[in-house]
Amino acid sequence: MSVDAGWPHWRCIGRPGSEKLVNPSKVSWILCKLRRTVYVGPFERTNGAHMSNYASGAVPEANIEADVSDLMTAQSSDSIQAGMMAEAVLQVDERDVIVGPISKADSHYRVGALHRAFSVLLFNSEGKMLLQQRAHDKITFPSVWANSCCSHPLASEDEMDEVNARGVKRAAIRKLDQELGISPSSLNIDDFHFITKMRYSARMNADWIEREIDHILMIQADVELNPNENEVSAVKWVNAEELDEMLVEDGTENVIAPWFRCIAARMMNSDWWDAVGDKRACEALQDDMIHDMGDVTHMLPDAEGADLNTSIMEVRPFIEQRIVESLTASRHERLAGAMMHLIHGGGKRMRATLPWLVGRAVGDTHSGLLDIGAAIETIHNFTLVHDDIMDDDEMRRGRNAVHIEYDMPTAINAGDAMLAIAFERLVMSANIDLQDIPSLVNRIAWMVRRVSEGQQLDIEFENRERVTEQEYLEMIEGKTAVMFHICAELGARVAGADEEVIECLADWGLSVGLCFQLMDDLIDVLSDSETLGKPTGSDVAQGKQTLMVIHALKQPDSAAKTRLLNVLGKCEEATEAMIQDGVAALQELGSIDYARKKANEYHQHAHACLDRLPDGPAMIALRELTDLQLKRLS
Repeated sequence: MSVDAGWPHWRCIGRPGSEKLVNPSKVSWILCKLRRTVYVGPFERTNGAHMSNYASGAVPEANIEADVSDLMTAQSSDSIQAGMMAEAVLQVDERDVIVGPISKADSHYRVGALHRAFSVLLFNSEGKMLLQQRAHDKITFPSVWANSCCSHPLASEDEMDEVNARGVKRAAIRKLDQELGISPSSLNIDDFHFITKMRYSARMNADWIEREIDHILMIQADVELNPNENEVSAVKWVNAEELDEMLVEDGTENVIAPWFRCIAARMMNSDWWDAVGDKRACEALQDDMIHDMGDVTHMLPDAEGADLNTSIMEVRPFIEQRIVESLTASRHERLAGAMMHLIHGGGKRMRATLPWLVGRAVGDTHSGLLDIGAAIETIHNFTLVHDDIMDDDEMRRGRNAVHIEYDMPTAINAGDAMLAIAFERLVMSANIDLQDIPSLVNRIAWMVRRVSEGQQLDIEFENRERVTEQEYLEMIEGKTAVMFHICAELGARVAGADEEVIECLADWGLSVGLCFQLMDDLIDVLSDSETLGKPTGSDVAQGKQTLMVIHALKQPDSAAKTRLLNVLGKCEEATEAMIQDGVAALQELGSIDYARKKANEYHQHAHACLDRLPDGPAMIALRELTDLQLKRLS
């Protein structure tokens, strides 16, 4: 099985309701433009025929986490729908390899889990496709219009059969019976044509999300419908023109399910309609790709976004997987261990997830954004390895620095290898167009150069008695802020945003990065050693020319200034008491307040940048990330 190389075959342009910097037409975002290629017990059936393959209450089930069960109880009084959320669906990886069973509830809750699904396109002899409106009492995505039938194969031998997609076909027959009352005897499994797969995510609200690899099936059959009212509110048969009219229809009266909009607007073309009833034509449509649709939450007009942590956790495992795959590929075990040392130490992964978060807010996402994030996170960790050596820091993230855990030459070599591997990850990405690689490499290489320049300034500052505020800001822009800048810029650019939006988000990223570093400096003197993972006030003891120190040294001579000078740059000679006295002196000189004020200015400017962009579900995470910089020290 191959994963679709490149971006999504189709990409939507713009967003509904965009009236600021991004202002596409209604039709453009809807029609899209081609770009490239706690156990809750068994439930009982009502309103329809028996379920094929399973006796009533014998459906494979998995335990539901207690908080998820409590939420369902609070949100829905429908015991049948709640019971079905215990079904054991198939969690999969990005390549649709089965990881194991997971309850349907847990696979859709908060962060959710990537799982296998299917979508049936059922046509009658007139060439019309059956659509269904999901029941109003559905826990996830109620009342939306979707394709004929959409659900999940379950963790059973029959429905895990991957030969000729027979597992998903059996699941389809079961659900067509359960949802629409279509007798299994009226359907021949060999009449189902597997067409392709697509990978997507779509969030309904903070609690519920759809994250699927969807297997798309076509079948032509004249069937008798007996819709299950607990599942389906309404049905209709439509031709191609009528479906197009639904796709461009304004308002929220007939909302199209995001997964069906992906199929209908991004994938389904006239060839699909022409192939109905023609076995050879259907077979010609088949491919072994997984078409990458990214996050399509924006396709749901009333979708609600998730908080920053949930947004990060949605994609962090996939980024971590990319980083681990790249760094552990070395043939030398010790070198691989040194490269992985800081990765094992954890980290926020803000830089790693930022291209995805930004892309989701202003354009189309796809897994290439995760490759970019993994590459930049690897570069970030490379800089930390070398930075600890240059600063003679022995601790990082609460554990030994790489040069302490291993040795100096190995740490230097590991850092060098990480830089190379980062570009290798980027260039070898199967999800980025080759034509985009040169510009991406150029911008990330520029970022690395700016980081090196910032680091060199930092080194030189150690041998200078005086550093200006402007020089300090230039230094931290290179060392820290430029990574946020490039992550935001590339996220917007690769997602297809226009130049004005890209510039706006690059400015936002730079401001967030500057605020981040100023807050880091403040945290160094105001937090405890356990939180820091290194001694409190180490920057003061090492004589670092932070904004606080620069401001303090500009003040008239005083007892407080003298106390600061007594500890500044004393390194190992500085006792804990001396360091604390130096920190107190910074406070008395107003230097800590001055740095806070400067951080607040960048924080406000970052929000002003976001104010220029259209609001939407994904903007919640960017707003929270902006505020997080100040909340880190509250």
